[in-house]
Amino acid sequence: MPLARPNARLLACGRRIFVSQARAYSAPGEGTVPAAKKKYIPTCGTYPLGFRAGSAYVGVKASNTRFDDLALVASDEPCSAAAVFTTNKFQAAPVTVSRDMLKTRAGSGVRAVVVNSGCANAVTGKGGIEDAIKMGQEMDKCFTEDGNGEDDGKGSRSIVMSTGVIGQRLPIQKIVSKLPTAYYNLGATHDHWLSAARAICTTDTFPKLLSRTFALPSSSEEYHIAGMTKGAGMIHPNMATLLGIICTDAPIAPEPLRAALTSAITKSFNSISIDGDTSTNDTVAILANGEAGGNTITSSKSEDFKAFEETLTEFAIDLAKLVVRDGEGATKFVTIRVTNAKTYEDAKRVGSTIARSPLVKTALYGKDANWGRILCATGYAEGVESVIPEETSVSFVPANGSAELKLLVKGEPEQVDEERAAKILESEDLEILVKLSERFDKEATVWTCDFSHEYVTINGDYRT
Repeated sequence: MPLARPNARLLACGRRIFVSQARAYSAPGEGTVPAAKKKYIPTCGTYPLGFRAGSAYVGVKASNTRFDDLALVASDEPCSAAAVFTTNKFQAAPVTVSRDMLKTRAGSGVRAVVVNSGCANAVTGKGGIEDAIKMGQEMDKCFTEDGNGEDDGKGSRSIVMSTGVIGQRLPIQKIVSKLPTAYYNLGATHDHWLSAARAICTTDTFPKLLSRTFALPSSSEEYHIAGMTKGAGMIHPNMATLLGIICTDAPIAPEPLRAALTSAITKSFNSISIDGDTSTNDTVAILANGEAGGNTITSSKSEDFKAFEETLTEFAIDLAKLVVRDGEGATKFVTIRVTNAKTYEDAKRVGSTIARSPLVKTALYGKDANWGRILCATGYAEGVESVIPEETSVSFVPANGSAELKLLVKGEPEQVDEERAAKILESEDLEILVKLSERFDKEATVWTCDFSHEYVTINGDYRT
């Protein structure tokens, strides 16, 4: 049974249409989106059938006095779901509760993802677990009370996410009281999806939302995929301080859906780094309701699965890139491509090591072509057997398509054109190319940003 029609009166008075804003460090923005970031905010979208999004204002964090901080994405019908969670040993309550819920339900019969920003509900003991459970249970009631959901004896149907300050309890009663508002604010328009994407932000300077269409080999149907993510700091695999919600109307069973997401995460959200810190709350979830029709994907060996996995991976990469582009205090988007490695894992470790080097990142911020720092990070990457010093090459690849600037060739330093190097480093986008040898052929790509003074300022007063 589809969701109840949103209450027009509540929509008018409760839903806050997206208001552009600027970074205000630890609190949601209070001005305008930085001019350089406006181009990343979509003005329209093509969203999956049978899904709706909405938001509501709670005021979880005292410093947030006017921006929605509760988001909801829901399917008209129970659907398949899967999620990938942080590997941090101190896992937040919503991570534990959502993982257990998906395990109990075997990834089926899920209705919604509900997210609060402003408080992570992490390292909050048994009370935090109780709060996360209550958040899911109270969300479920919005569906059952309107006749749109039934209790099948398998527990909650809602994935719960939280983001914000660690070590503080949720104002759970305030959140619970606004869950019905978020439910009645649900809608299928671009504005609804954008308001939900904004509501999950913390130090983000812009909402991160994407949507697109795709096809599957066995069907003539047009399928849709949409997703939102948040994250700007404490970003490093596995995964990052980020949350992600992806929805599709393609028909896919829970097990292959889980396999596709796990594969996609490896080359997307697990291939970005802002500051080398892995959070307690990281969660990327995907819901698939099959509303567009066609044959259900039940095997990871089918052609439809391969096509879906490729689509999901490319989509997740584009979402993950938005996180890097909004890195706290960042002025550059840096692609690190490591080639000629013995294994993908070797290339990934080298790229990741370079990406989290403070010396590399500060040099990039200062527009200093200090390739020695890149080489140094390459050399201390742990567990890598592919680095052959006398065969290693390092280059800067300009974003404008002009020839690469070679810095080191087969272990021998080049006479660097400092003027050209400085010009390349002035650009917002930059690629660092590292060739590890002359005898292997595996490669990996990692995306990162620079370190600026603002990063320290943002994180120096994050709790206040």
